[in-house]
Amino acid sequence: MSNPRIAKLEDQIHKIVAQMLERRVKDPRLGFVTITEVRVTGDGREATIFYTDLGRSLDGREADAEGGVVDTAAALESAKGLLRTTIGQQLGLKFTPSLTFVPDATEKVAADMEDLLARVQAEDADLAARREGAQFAGDADPYRRPNPDDE
Repeated sequence: MSNPRIAKLEDQIHKIVAQMLERRVKDPRLGFVTITEVRVTGDGREATIFYTDLGRSLDGREADAEGGVVDTAAALESAKGLLRTTIGQQLGLKFTPSLTFVPDATEKVAADMEDLLARVQAEDADLAARREGAQFAGDADPYRRPNPDDE
């Protein structure tokens, strides 16, 4: 069970970082970023911030092969000091946690899961098509019955 103080700190950091990225961080490399989750260690010294990027930066450039993650990661890395300072000022903590930004893999995992489900569904349809004209091996009634002539 997690500490309620740490859970409250995670929520506060989540709100502060989201507001700062929306209002104060004006980096053109920063795409449409959504903060999905914040995890703080038990001692409150390190915060891992998970984010997603829709892949387009503010100047309209298309995403690279990784979906714009490289530009967004560089922008978040450069804004890390401003974000950490603001968190420390607004929360009044004795030790402001160090920030680490990690791209959230939830979308990729969900896409992989959808692909697996589609493949399984296609294999089930193929198996049902092969089963259509199949018959059981042996007699239609596999149970032994007394022969009426024996009586």
